[in-house]
Amino acid sequence: MRLVVLGKNNQLRFNRLLEWLLSMVCYAIVFFAVCVFFSSCYIDMNYYGIYGLLAVMIISVLNNTIKPLLVAWTMPITGFTFGLFYPCINLFILKLADWILQGHFDLKNIWIALLISILLSIMNAIMDRVIIKPLIKGVEKDHE
Repeated sequence: MRLVVLGKNNQLRFNRLLEWLLSMVCYAIVFFAVCVFFSSCYIDMNYYGIYGLLAVMIISVLNNTIKPLLVAWTMPITGFTFGLFYPCINLFILKLADWILQGHFDLKNIWIALLISILLSIMNAIMDRVIIKPLIKGVEKDHE
């Protein structure tokens, strides 16, 4: 996934920071929508936007660093359960973000948190395919 920014001599140069910001904004919208829908997902109301964005950034960092290791380590369990264990990995990432942010982000019910992790995965995949990738490909196509 790359967003195109024109550089010197109209050569194309890819800017990963803009891609990351676009992804974070889209994923934050999904995260806020899910947290508003479920009352067992609590974000500190004093600074709702800040802690929500911080939770999204922490989840993103954990998804890019710890999640690949967890997926590799739990591949036999995931294969044995025909992929039903994979949402538990997403739940672990959410609970880890909950632990990092302490009282500012809280998932109270473990079963609702599992449902939230499944919904976040589905909605983020849809957001990625429907909005982010077409937008980036459209920008790349315009500047080729």
